[in-house]
Amino acid sequence: MSHKLTCHCGAVELKVDLTDGFNTARRCDCSFCRRRGAIAVSAPLDGVQIVKGADKLTLYQWGTNTAKHYFCSVCGIYTHHKRRSDPTQYGVNVAALEGVNPRDLGEVLWTDGVNHPSDRT
Repeated sequence: MSHKLTCHCGAVELKVDLTDGFNTARRCDCSFCRRRGAIAVSAPLDGVQIVKGADKLTLYQWGTNTAKHYFCSVCGIYTHHKRRSDPTQYGVNVAALEGVNPRDLGEVLWTDGVNHPSDRT
């Protein structure tokens, strides 16, 4: 099932096919995600297509530069990110999916991004 994802101003629109519906819903407590506060769900790399606004997406990276976080450069809404913990997937902002209210997901699990496996030697 495909979902339409839009930023707040409508400049960016994605078509998203989720990996396992909302069963992958999670929040992360890494230094970036806990500030962003979004609930993410997984989509395969080929499950996210930019319908419009590719030129409006801006990229943010830091640290290992593995994760790639995308935002609308007009309204600032986080749309999706290439996952650090699984670079074969995107994390997608649940709150930006049309017709989805994150409140309806109930309790959402937290992942331990502070103690990320990639940071261990």
